[in-house]
Amino acid sequence: MIRARFLTDAGRLCGFSVSGHAGFADAGEDIVCAAVSSAVQLTANGITEILGLAASVEAQDDTISLRLAPNSQGEGSAEAFLKALRLQLSLLAEDYPQNVKVTCTEV
Repeated sequence: MIRARFLTDAGRLCGFSVSGHAGFADAGEDIVCAAVSSAVQLTANGITEILGLAASVEAQDDTISLRLAPNSQGEGSAEAFLKALRLQLSLLAEDYPQNVKVTCTEV
């Protein structure tokens, strides 16, 4: 199962951590894993490369996480990317409840 945990600070999205494997199909044919991976990469690249915002990004084994730097300029734009990712993964979790789980945690 893919577990997506979104981080909030005072009610504002400030990061995420996505880990696991969907297990929907064999490696290389798993459409759920591909959808999640693509959405996560788009979000991380949009925040760091397109918006040019400071963020801590870590990819290790089957986990990728991103956390915005405190008091980042352009935080509202980054939050739009994070909200879009949360929406996309929540919709996938509705369609594939055995493969994707989304939670939010206040930090």
